[in-house]
Amino acid sequence: MSAILDSFDDISKGAPEPIYQQIKNTIQQHIASGEWEAGQKLPSENELVAALKVSRMTINRALSELTQEGLIKRVHGLGSFVAERPRHASLIELQDIALEVARDGKQHRSWILRQLTMPADVHIAAQLELPIGSQVFHLSAVHYQDDLPIQLESRYVNPAAMPHFIEQDFNRMTATAYLLEQFKPDEMEHRVSAMMPDVQSCELLAMQAGQPCLQLTRRTWRQQQVVTYVTLTYPGDRYELGARYATNEYQLR
Repeated sequence: MSAILDSFDDISKGAPEPIYQQIKNTIQQHIASGEWEAGQKLPSENELVAALKVSRMTINRALSELTQEGLIKRVHGLGSFVAERPRHASLIELQDIALEVARDGKQHRSWILRQLTMPADVHIAAQLELPIGSQVFHLSAVHYQDDLPIQLESRYVNPAAMPHFIEQDFNRMTATAYLLEQFKPDEMEHRVSAMMPDVQSCELLAMQAGQPCLQLTRRTWRQQQVVTYVTLTYPGDRYELGARYATNEYQLR
């Protein structure tokens, strides 16, 4: 981080441009040149205040304007980062998020929140097409790109369809990777919605209150039996959802 702070050595209180604009220009130039890459963490407000001997208001104005212009992302509790293009999640294909992150040269890791067997309530039983109170597997996890949380996963699995799911080490491999090794779905259902996350989801995804999320829910079937029901929640400014397919594979109506 000291090398990045050295980049601000030319900031001068005697220059005709306001200090906040000089700070903006410095950050813009390093991003435009490629010296500061997408996802790179920038100095914190405290570090910039101490290094440049300027007010927090000055630093905040520069970073806020760069955020509004889409050059940096400010992540609650983590700091400011050079903005990346929103990660793309497919609406049709089953994709392992660990492989998606690795393809971009980043490091994936998971934080497992829950991994247990539980009785299905009315909603979960309906989604898995099981009697209320049936024992089901539940996995809840946060997925990270480097140190940035990008996906919250809440997955329910039918034990009759995947009896060994609950025994797996999902710190070693993702649930999607494991399931793709076990079966190819005969049928899938996807639903996408925009939503406001609850307090816990905001904390887990390092989001500020009032920021929207994208939520993808998916069910998969094999031999007319629901295998999984999963809800994937993404920070709205870090992800986009979409699909591309050959039109001859689908009947247009």
